[in-house]
Amino acid sequence: MASKIGKILIVDDNAGIRKALEILLPLYFAEVKTIPSPATLIRALEQFRPDVVLLDMNFNTSINTGNEGLYWTSELKKMAPDVEVVLFTAYADIQLAVEGMKRGAFDFIVKPWDNSKLVEVLSSARDKARKALHRDTHPKSGSPAASPSATPMFWGNSPSMKVIQKTITKIAPTDATVLITGENGTGKDVLAQEIHAHSLRSDRPMVAVDAGAITETLFESELFGHVKGAFTDAHADHAGKFEQADGSTLFLDEIGNIPLHLQAKLLRAIQNRSIVRVGGTEAKPVNIRLICATNMDLDSLVREGRFREDLYYRINTVHIALPPLRERREDIVPLAQMFLSRYAEKYHRPLTGFDEPAAEMLRNYRWSGNIRELLNCIEKAVILSEGTILTSKDIQLDQSTASRTASTPTIKAISEADEERIVRDAMTRTGGNISAAAKMLGVSRPTLYAKLKKYGL
Repeated sequence: MASKIGKILIVDDNAGIRKALEILLPLYFAEVKTIPSPATLIRALEQFRPDVVLLDMNFNTSINTGNEGLYWTSELKKMAPDVEVVLFTAYADIQLAVEGMKRGAFDFIVKPWDNSKLVEVLSSARDKARKALHRDTHPKSGSPAASPSATPMFWGNSPSMKVIQKTITKIAPTDATVLITGENGTGKDVLAQEIHAHSLRSDRPMVAVDAGAITETLFESELFGHVKGAFTDAHADHAGKFEQADGSTLFLDEIGNIPLHLQAKLLRAIQNRSIVRVGGTEAKPVNIRLICATNMDLDSLVREGRFREDLYYRINTVHIALPPLRERREDIVPLAQMFLSRYAEKYHRPLTGFDEPAAEMLRNYRWSGNIRELLNCIEKAVILSEGTILTSKDIQLDQSTASRTASTPTIKAISEADEERIVRDAMTRTGGNISAAAKMLGVSRPTLYAKLKKYGL
């Protein structure tokens, strides 16, 4: 057998599976480590430094949606983009596989697994990770070690976006705290990255976190870190997101979903620009530039007592409201053309543009999912196309979206009782489909997952 290379980290709550893999994988790889929960994943990543993470998608036996695996896939790719992630699930869900791949997963393995297939996938992932490591540590002369974001900001020609672009040129070089609001899919995360890219902190990567998707029990540990022995399995010190963003930009997405009792702890860290790790006593200063985003109406939440007024004013030094796509229709076709070019190259299709009926269809559609929905629509059309021009027949739009969106309340500024009723109703109407319910409610999948846990649904 050839010399064994590669380090594999396995995250699975099933002791039998961990034991089986501890026997199988050392026959093919130099080092194999297993942990039962993602609670210690970040520390294991820092200490073990794996080439590949084999990540289970469900750690809560009562909720088998794969959301935990998707969340941790995103987190892993943010923290260690050269580490490859292979998702591990007992449910052969193709849509889930596609979503995982879109978030950066290398591949998808279904339980019960075939040993040879598993080893083959992990070996391929290991080879890719090690090539990336070699490229980053031995860059070509004159080449940067890291490439810029693959998703550039598209400004377009609408008056509202021109105003925002002018504002960004003024505030980006400063350390002003920015609050970005807008509907789902309007590109709040892309705008945050654009601000960071033109700031004086752009030499360090922006640290992004979906604040609304962090469970309450992990909130302080994730944001502020913890010391060794602070809780079960805290075997070493861990730096939280604030410390990881020291000298850079911290992007807190979905900030409107943070529970009220945790907002005080966040406010204290922002005000003092220092944190105390869970279980620690020493205040650690942090030098961050803060950008927050939400799709919720924070003014209404403040009036209802569901969001702290002092926190609202602290994060709202500069407020940028991204308009929905239906309010910037002159940008729809140029955006679609950009996506068409991207996916035509990716899928090797000889496409050059749209015929006029197709362009008119795109301009007149409501786009309740905004840019994200448009992107997905164009990707699907490119995949299914057969000619060199996309026609109205190639573009498959759900004409019931506008009426469904209008008749289904979204989770904005509403009472908890109403929120629980709306979430329950959406889950019933979609037959428990997380993706469909999240789209219906106008929230992200992790946010809906957090709501389901909150109300015990």
